[in-house]
Amino acid sequence: MKRIGISRWVLVAGLLMAGSCAQAGQPLPASPPAPYDAAAAERTIAFAYGSIVERHLQPVSAASVGLAAMRGLSSLDPSLGVTRLDGRVVLTAAGRTVGEYPAPAENDVAGWAHLSVVVAEAARGPSPMVAAADVEKIYQVMFDATLAKLDRFSRYATAREAAQHRAARNGFGGIGITFDLHDGHPRVTDVLDGTPAAEAGIKVGDVLMRVNGESLDGLDKDGVAARLRGPLDSKVDLALAAAGGRTRQFSLHRTLIVPQTVTSALHDGYAELKITSFNQRTAANLTSQLQAARRQLGPGIKGVILDLRGNPGGLLDQAVEVADLFIAHGPIVTTRGRHPLASQSYEARPGDLGEDLPVVVLVDGRSASAAEIVTGALEDSGRAVVVGTNSYGKGTVQTVLRLPNDGEMTLTWSRFYTPSGYALHHLGVLPTICTANLSARPDGLIDGVVHASAPGRLPAELAQWRAAPFGDAALRNRLRATCPSARHGNNPLDMEVAEDLLANRAVYRRALALTAPPAAIAAPAAGETAAGLPQQVQH
Repeated sequence: MKRIGISRWVLVAGLLMAGSCAQAGQPLPASPPAPYDAAAAERTIAFAYGSIVERHLQPVSAASVGLAAMRGLSSLDPSLGVTRLDGRVVLTAAGRTVGEYPAPAENDVAGWAHLSVVVAEAARGPSPMVAAADVEKIYQVMFDATLAKLDRFSRYATAREAAQHRAARNGFGGIGITFDLHDGHPRVTDVLDGTPAAEAGIKVGDVLMRVNGESLDGLDKDGVAARLRGPLDSKVDLALAAAGGRTRQFSLHRTLIVPQTVTSALHDGYAELKITSFNQRTAANLTSQLQAARRQLGPGIKGVILDLRGNPGGLLDQAVEVADLFIAHGPIVTTRGRHPLASQSYEARPGDLGEDLPVVVLVDGRSASAAEIVTGALEDSGRAVVVGTNSYGKGTVQTVLRLPNDGEMTLTWSRFYTPSGYALHHLGVLPTICTANLSARPDGLIDGVVHASAPGRLPAELAQWRAAPFGDAALRNRLRATCPSARHGNNPLDMEVAEDLLANRAVYRRALALTAPPAAIAAPAAGETAAGLPQQVQH
């Protein structure tokens, strides 16, 4: 058996320099990439393996994680194989044995990480494809392979991808513009209020010519964005051509830019609020826009339409804050997982802006995760009527771990439950009024407040929905079929139904009674009048 030590390795391309496990006569790359640090690679792999073993929702051994990762090398070269046999790990190429290694103990994270680096090095000899891959590619194929064995939502992002994800979640140093490429030139499509670009007078339609004196010709969108972004408060010099052709010079200091996820509009006395995802500013931006809506509409405000259609989710804490804006007291969501920190309970606190206003939530088949937390909490607490189709049914929470290589591993570590106690995973939220497969509003949909797919049976269906065992896939699939999940986007029917509900306080109240658990509707919500119409809107 061959055993390779790591102390003198120098990683190249696949993970290491040409190793002693290479078979004689096998071709090697003509120009191997520059070497990199073997110890750093082992630290990254060990950190990833240890996190999976410790945190994943389901128990998993270091051995199964490591073996799956090593087998991921076959995505680079299908001739490679890794098997475990009689206490050994065997690497083969085209059916021939390349190396045999003692298998570490079942839960020896460091041992399996070390062996993974050894095997990746040994695979370079017989495989030009592995030898030509840089270290990020090796991480990607190994982590993708082992995470794919766990669940569909755990995934790996390379260092470059992870930087983009962090910018979307937490913001980045920038000037406050969005742009598209037109005929190869970056043209400004939006200027965010209150940002350095807005204060300097940059306009929609301006064309970016140079950043810090360097031309942007030939760069793709990522390349242009990389030039515009930088450390907070750092200086950036711009040259832009205005619509008339005149070039203007700007010297700006970058500030924290967090992508906007909330938009609002006022119609006929109600506030329409669209949330596209949940990042660290979502709840604050929503609160700000609701405050503005209340100032403009005054005491005659009719309610809020919270549009979560197409919303894929985002940060859990932001979903909790958004739901809390409308709920005076009681549970919002609970999470349960193996890791001690994965099991949490979140409760509403009184005194928020939207606790006394009627709410209609719009969802569709792409409303997932954090969007479902908000929807389920508002429906179960008797604070909202839900309109649309069955939601996506992603009822798991992922923790995002930054790896030593600056990549990220998104790892499923808990499952969440609505206030009435049902698990959303593979089930979703059932709308009060189902508009699936409808292109126009049928007679009686609003006046009778019926469930379009199964008239008169909604309370019984919801009782089954909330009691459905997590492991009963057949029942959960049958329940989902009562209002088939669909992509509605901006379907005007959903908005029409929501408007009609807010315009008729008696029908709105009746709709709440159909879906809220009895305890949630025993008394009017805080601030609600005896007639059933809350006096203010809030989120």
